[in-house]
Amino acid sequence: MSDFIDTFWSHYVTFLSLGGILACALLLWLTARGRTVSAGDNTTGHVWDEDLREMNNPMPRWWMGLFVLTIVFALGYLAAYPGLGSYRGGLGWSTDGEYAREVDQASRELGPVYDKYAAMPAERVAADPQAMAIGERLFLNSCAQCHGSDARGGKGFPNLTDGDWLHGGTPEKIQETIALGRTGVMPPMAAAVGTPEDVKNVANYVLSLSGSPHDSVRAGLGKPKFTACAACHGVGGGGNPAVGAPNLTDKIWLHGYGQEAIISIINTGKTNQMPAQQGRLTDAQIHVLASYVWGLSNRAGAAP
Repeated sequence: MSDFIDTFWSHYVTFLSLGGILACALLLWLTARGRTVSAGDNTTGHVWDEDLREMNNPMPRWWMGLFVLTIVFALGYLAAYPGLGSYRGGLGWSTDGEYAREVDQASRELGPVYDKYAAMPAERVAADPQAMAIGERLFLNSCAQCHGSDARGGKGFPNLTDGDWLHGGTPEKIQETIALGRTGVMPPMAAAVGTPEDVKNVANYVLSLSGSPHDSVRAGLGKPKFTACAACHGVGGGGNPAVGAPNLTDKIWLHGYGQEAIISIINTGKTNQMPAQQGRLTDAQIHVLASYVWGLSNRAGAAP
């Protein structure tokens, strides 16, 4: 609450916090002073179900004592810890500081483990069960939101288990991708291809490259127009890892399959972004995570 941009809210929270405590104290005081007029038999005169009478006994002292201790504790807590608007508390405690301490403690405890794996090549790390258990946890925390807990991805999110890599699948490239992130951009190509009929023809030619169902006549007409796409995807449509251009010959469709899906991408283009993990994860954690991801499609290549 020390990040308020307006002092009004700081005063508002302070007023609510202290006002609530003072109201409880006032209620306790008024209750202790108040006396209910009782009948001669020490009841309030209220009767339910013909014979249930409300007694006029005072509250137990231990209950009153707990109430007072609660109020004292609340005042002490607000004096020691943040809670009164922008006041930081006498002890200087903060959630940011607590988080930093926990991170430092975890780094001290896990540092030797990560140092051990940081000195090993990815192929050996991928063969170590303990390292892969750590890598799986890192993956679930940092990557599964997009690629899925099984790493098989979904529409717009690459499958990491099939060996098809837009930017290359070596351990070094995977580590680079995780650390620095990636931004893949395909610009709208309809104007470069030609008319809507030309776009449809190119879409059928793209389908033909992977042997997918297509109109062969349209594919033949679309082949010359594909030169507008060849700068990135290559003359034969085999892709270009240097720019992250997908291979169009392998029947792997990241953004949807079929004529209409390809036409849509040609017309509107596509932008995908993978956020960088550098800064969130240490270099050693990224190395273990990259080894885990590499091992998903290279189990046979893992070195014992």
